[in-house]
Amino acid sequence: MRILVSGASITGPVLAYWLGRYGFEVTVVERAPTLRKTGGHAVDLFRPAMDIAEKMGVLDRVQAMKTGTDWITVHRKGAKPVELDLRRLYTAISDRHVEIMRDDLSEIFYDLTRDSAEYVFDDSITAISDDGEVSFERGPDRRFDLVLGADGLHSNVRRLTFGPEQDYAAWIGAYLAVVSIPNYLGLDGRMELVAEVGRMAGTYGAAHLDHARAGFFFRTPEPLEYHYRDVERQKQLLREHFAGMGWEVPRILGMLDTAPAFYFDSITQLRLDTWTRGRVALAGDAGYCPGPAVGGSTSLAVIGAYVLAGELARFGGDHTRAFPSYEREIGEYVRQSRAFAIGSAKRIVPGSPFDLWALVSVMRLVNVVPNGITRTLAKLNRNGVRLHDQFEVKDYSAYETVRPIG
Repeated sequence: MRILVSGASITGPVLAYWLGRYGFEVTVVERAPTLRKTGGHAVDLFRPAMDIAEKMGVLDRVQAMKTGTDWITVHRKGAKPVELDLRRLYTAISDRHVEIMRDDLSEIFYDLTRDSAEYVFDDSITAISDDGEVSFERGPDRRFDLVLGADGLHSNVRRLTFGPEQDYAAWIGAYLAVVSIPNYLGLDGRMELVAEVGRMAGTYGAAHLDHARAGFFFRTPEPLEYHYRDVERQKQLLREHFAGMGWEVPRILGMLDTAPAFYFDSITQLRLDTWTRGRVALAGDAGYCPGPAVGGSTSLAVIGAYVLAGELARFGGDHTRAFPSYEREIGEYVRQSRAFAIGSAKRIVPGSPFDLWALVSVMRLVNVVPNGITRTLAKLNRNGVRLHDQFEVKDYSAYETVRPIG
């Protein structure tokens, strides 16, 4: 059975690995000319996704590439900086957690599958017929039994199958930008940021990188006008919304035009009621992005890919049974992630002086409350801070037909 996966970031290679383990023939098509190697921005893997990484045999590599960011310092105008021990926070919200650069995680999963799946770079899908005929921007038409969209928030497969993005996307009030910069502050295991009402900026490094990342979050009363591929317009918007901010912000903004990597996007949530149609299924941000940086989307993507591949194996490739089962398995987790992300988007960037005070107060509280009490309180709220630890990973090993890779 031949399956086409669109997207070679994180969801796509995870799909390729598990589909290959179950005996499916997998092709992965990626619009970019090569796998990205710039490091990306930091993402989180929580217990269920870590369990899946362990099943894939890459847990040691994931752990070795963790960012090592253990402390955060928050600067505020006219106030003494406040520090937070992130290890205490993560211990409270997850039994098993790692922070890793997104592109490092992508490379780990790609390396695991590059010899077992066919990867086609510098191409994209232009049409998908009901009978499985797929047209490409550069390559010849090919026929596949199934097409799986793993191509991110601005998914091409979703657009071709489900319609325009604006029909399903909901902006939840904020924007995010990430810029690669020199580690001129010498950050080692620490994030430094400055917070004001409506905007926040900071920089952090990773233990294995000789450069750093600068991150920007900000709120606007209405959505901004720009195209998601218009980088110059995005940089202009970033300069406008962080004009007059102190600390290191002016210096970081001065590096925008020479930065080797730049990312900018709205914190947008997808609200599709179904992630399958005909021979096509969506996974990860392509189908159920709860909101970049606020909803645990990377863990959700790894879990979704694992479950989709597992359900296809369980039903012998019969998508008419596997796809509905896949949706049932992850549906509640997706809906809870959406609700969690909306709350996170409101909390992560203080919307008022009180919100800023509350954020700092919580940081101080986490530093002094004993770990045992913090964990106990967190576990009482399964749909809150420990949401991403609650998904139970099913065992699909009975359907494996290929020896584990690596």
